[in-house]
Amino acid sequence: MKGNLFFIKTVFIGLAFVILAGCNQTKQEVVKEKKVFSYDETDFPDAKPWTSKEFRNNPENFKFAIIGDRTGGANAEGTFLLAMNQINLLQPEFVINVGDLIEGYPEDRDDLISMWEEADSITNMLQMPFFHVMGNHDVSTPMTKEVWLERFGKDYYSFVYQNVLFMVLNTEDERPAPPNDIKEKLKIYNELKLENPEAAMKMLKDFMTDEAVIAALGQPVELPEKQLAWIEETLEKNSEVRWTFFFMHEPCWENPSESFKSLQKTVKGRKHTMFAGHLHYYDYDNIDGVEYITMGPTGASFHHDGPGNVDHMTWVTMTDNGPQIGNIALKGIFDRKGLDPELFGAYDRKGYDE
Repeated sequence: MKGNLFFIKTVFIGLAFVILAGCNQTKQEVVKEKKVFSYDETDFPDAKPWTSKEFRNNPENFKFAIIGDRTGGANAEGTFLLAMNQINLLQPEFVINVGDLIEGYPEDRDDLISMWEEADSITNMLQMPFFHVMGNHDVSTPMTKEVWLERFGKDYYSFVYQNVLFMVLNTEDERPAPPNDIKEKLKIYNELKLENPEAAMKMLKDFMTDEAVIAALGQPVELPEKQLAWIEETLEKNSEVRWTFFFMHEPCWENPSESFKSLQKTVKGRKHTMFAGHLHYYDYDNIDGVEYITMGPTGASFHHDGPGNVDHMTWVTMTDNGPQIGNIALKGIFDRKGLDPELFGAYDRKGYDE
């Protein structure tokens, strides 16, 4: 009798599992059959008032935004703050900066902490993750480097998103020492931007045409052996990703050092794109089939005259065929209420020769 009962229970449990499995399979089939786009096909047997192109809704595609320097002549017009609100309107999946979020060159540690708290209060307005890249204004002394590491953990790092490798490099080790009076000059310049814009433009032009400044900007960036070894190791660990993006502050390709040439040799044949900032002027290079993009500013002072003088963000859509890259001028984005006249200064800044 007990044996029969055990047999009946076993059969009952087995049937229950089969029924549940069948229900789950039916549910999955229903989910699979659910259409993203539908219409009454009887209303449109032939001609339709829309084109036949496929919807650009591949779930493996993703979008992210890149923003340029905020400082190096802090932005009195509030352009960087404006950019945070505009990015939230566009809703990228994440945002990455190419360095220089604070003015830097602090009087002391407390002064530096205050700068970072002010910058973080702005970037924390974003509704999505924000990734930092170290810039020369962010780190200019051993103490500023120490504070960076306390706040952000690493000076170079990597992450993978949707099978795409992102590598953030540090270009600020062993760089030329800043002029002794740089902090005072920045203070005067920022005050002039509010009180006497023409005088501020002249001061910036004089600074950017100074022989010592030109020499410093043209000095090659050497990447330390430790970082190069990390780059090679990280690339090897992620050899199967569909693309690799490099982010750095200084555009090392403008006057490549031997160490940067070594990096270029390492990634030869690998699908990749490089982004940098620092020069406050948008520039595009295609070197041996690889795209190198120097970001224009997102509030920082304009350093040159020309079409690269534009506050913007770069919008990247990662697709099966590689990244689609578009630039969006900040003055081309405004919310549903329309242009705010109080923000015209932030929307449409001018360079020093205009």
